[in-house]
Amino acid sequence: MPERRINGFFYGLFMDADLLRESQIVPENPCPAYVDDFELRIGQRATLVPAAGARSYGMVFALTHDDLDKLYSAPGLEHYRPEAVLACSLDGEEIPALCYNLEEAPGDDEVNSEYAKRLRTVLEKLGFPAEYIASVC
Repeated sequence: MPERRINGFFYGLFMDADLLRESQIVPENPCPAYVDDFELRIGQRATLVPAAGARSYGMVFALTHDDLDKLYSAPGLEHYRPEAVLACSLDGEEIPALCYNLEEAPGDDEVNSEYAKRLRTVLEKLGFPAEYIASVC
């Protein structure tokens, strides 16, 4: 019997299905989506932080628990913790999903311009709104 899959909302480089496949993870049911009241913050890595009125875009993929454990046990990712979010597809469908965020948001002085550049490239590839892409820094 195949392992059960759950929806994960990805807002950083893991939005790129090709990157996931390079890690031997097969994402299913890709769906462009957003979460409201969360703001993207980039330090050494990306995270979402609660922010009333904000919107962050990403991808929902169906993955196994083993896939999620594999992704977030990699070096540098051990401080991410899952939390439940209600993503919304670009067609308006609500999708309950797990979203992994840092326990502590990066400080304002923490910058990773190379990560931001790579993330803008992924967002462009996936066709997200230009104004959102331009806001990623």
